[in-house]
Amino acid sequence: MARKFLYGVAILVMLAIGSVFAYRMFGAEILRWSMVPSTRFTAQPAAAPDAYADEGMWLARPDIRNNPARWTPPGMGVPQTAPAAVFFIHPTSYLRKNQWNAPLDDQEANGRAELFLRGQASAFNAMGDVWAPRYRQATFGAFLTTADDAQRALDLAYADVLRAFDSFLSQVDPNRPIVLAGHSQGALHLTRLLKDRVAGTPLARRIVAAYVVGWPVSRTADLPALGLPECAAADQAGCILSWQSFAEPAEPKLITDTFDATTGFTGASRRGTPLVCTNPITGTPNAAAPASANLGTLFPDANLTTATLEPGRVGARCDSRGFLLIGTNPPELGGYVLPGNNYHVYDYSLFWGSVRADAARRLKAWQAR
Repeated sequence: MARKFLYGVAILVMLAIGSVFAYRMFGAEILRWSMVPSTRFTAQPAAAPDAYADEGMWLARPDIRNNPARWTPPGMGVPQTAPAAVFFIHPTSYLRKNQWNAPLDDQEANGRAELFLRGQASAFNAMGDVWAPRYRQATFGAFLTTADDAQRALDLAYADVLRAFDSFLSQVDPNRPIVLAGHSQGALHLTRLLKDRVAGTPLARRIVAAYVVGWPVSRTADLPALGLPECAAADQAGCILSWQSFAEPAEPKLITDTFDATTGFTGASRRGTPLVCTNPITGTPNAAAPASANLGTLFPDANLTTATLEPGRVGARCDSRGFLLIGTNPPELGGYVLPGNNYHVYDYSLFWGSVRADAARRLKAWQAR
């Protein structure tokens, strides 16, 4: 299982790297040709209201055998019971261009998604049961075009996430605390979920924290509409954390060029606005922390058979715009770093031990409150 986890991540990252290098070297047209669907978006029926009552609609749920979200590094266990419920939205794992959205039964995409749950959602399994839905995710190419079909694909994916979240709420104890988390496309959908289901509702009181990782959140154009404040303290509950990891010198132009051309949830332009930047080592915004304070980075072993958790290897600080910088000489994590020194794939694994501790600390604060 662990071998498949690491090989799968390697394959996915190499594909992503190839796409970005193609963009840099040969231009947007070749990249779009290779990854963006050439077919038109096809409308699909909404998921049935009770669709997510079915165990088969979930990649991770408390009653699923061999639950990938219960993976941990060697020597670290998972409690049989824990007080919280975790709703995790996995990142893009569908890479085909024959259609805009992944079929729910696509084995390749679901297999990759399970790998991501082992490396990302597992950081939260000590504090509660992890629920992670299958959803008709938008294909990778949807993020490489401004065509209307791309937005339609993202809207379809989000509709599934929203249906799954409503089902999740109906199946967990109404007094149970909730952790929300996602990465990349999953974090994008999480921002919309916060706006639509948390902002201005009693549910906000149940949120321990929302980990919007690997997707930019504007402090001025997005945050005011999301219903929770930015986490200002390490022991604060009911708040939002977000970061995007880069080694130095960082070149986030591929992100900012697109992000700055969009409008935020408040209706204001995102251009040049500061981003929510939580240092996952300290749990505070705009902070700096030495490597010695990092509670653990996930490293694959030489044979790619498992991953070990090594503390004290990576420090971090937020830059002036709100990107998380990990220094000029970060340790080798496998060589799958995106151009611009972008460590997007490793947003969770760089700080896995600190994220685990952060979630536990915020749960304790929520319980005290």
